[in-house]
Amino acid sequence: MAEEKAELRAQYPEKEAYDSGTLKVSDIHTLKYWQYGISSGNPVVFVHGGPGGGTSVRDSRYFDPAAYRIILFDQRGSGESTPAAELKENNTWASVEDMERLRKHLGVDRWVVFGGSWGSTLSLAYAETHPDKVKALVLRGIFNLRRKELEWFYEDKGGACMMFPDYFEDYRDFIPRAEQKDMMGAYYRRLTGDDEKVRLEAAKQWSRWEMATSRLYIDDNYLSKAEGDKWSLQFARIECHYFINGGFMESDTQLLDNVGKIRHIPATIVQGRYDIVCPMETAWLLHKRWPEAEFFIIPDSGHSAVEPGTTSRLVQAADKYKDL
Repeated sequence: MAEEKAELRAQYPEKEAYDSGTLKVSDIHTLKYWQYGISSGNPVVFVHGGPGGGTSVRDSRYFDPAAYRIILFDQRGSGESTPAAELKENNTWASVEDMERLRKHLGVDRWVVFGGSWGSTLSLAYAETHPDKVKALVLRGIFNLRRKELEWFYEDKGGACMMFPDYFEDYRDFIPRAEQKDMMGAYYRRLTGDDEKVRLEAAKQWSRWEMATSRLYIDDNYLSKAEGDKWSLQFARIECHYFINGGFMESDTQLLDNVGKIRHIPATIVQGRYDIVCPMETAWLLHKRWPEAEFFIIPDSGHSAVEPGTTSRLVQAADKYKDL
């Protein structure tokens, strides 16, 4: 474990993708993917957050493009994958097998897996299911979809709502008082209802709450992301779908309980000390179950991967594994 300040590393310069394509993974869903860096490089797959968040070219910049074959993909219903915001056949274990389909489609034997927030959840689920396909793991903002994590952030039960009462008030008061004892359920009914206007309004309220709390300092540009109709619908609908279903896990602690399957894999865990979205307890529990993994607490970061201390540590972690 380390909590330290050192010379900060920036992301690598932006490069254009050398390849992109689509992969049909079910009768309903088709994934979009991109490849950056060099085709002969060490394969690394970036697993985005949300679920529903999608990727951007910035996500390719944690990795040395002269050393890595960098693979980005949008998960079911997210980003440029189709159909957008679709909830049918959209669950954790379908996404795990999508990663396997993509690995095989691209002719990758084994790869480094890099994921943050929900991306850390899916990365752990994938690694615990296919440990022989993972060279190393880089995990940030650890999230296991335990009920207490979800209630901390989305319900009015004395968690994140007490840290950001001003922004929580807007999120809460969109829902009638009679339904406020189950905020996730109330939002889900609206996000999946027949009224298109209500769906969109609910999506923007849900997304704005998370955007407001994701960084140590509130960023107006980040808040504006929640105003995009397509993105907010993808983000809110898919997140809420997963959350009311407990992440489709067999138990609340499934991922922690199965860490023994991956303790032999080199790994780095990076956690912002003041992460409100995915509070540090889960990362701490993972560290306790997995003492072999490097564990870094970033003392001046919240949840976002783009905060300087977190970015720096992630770049360093990716550099560590580039020659595997």
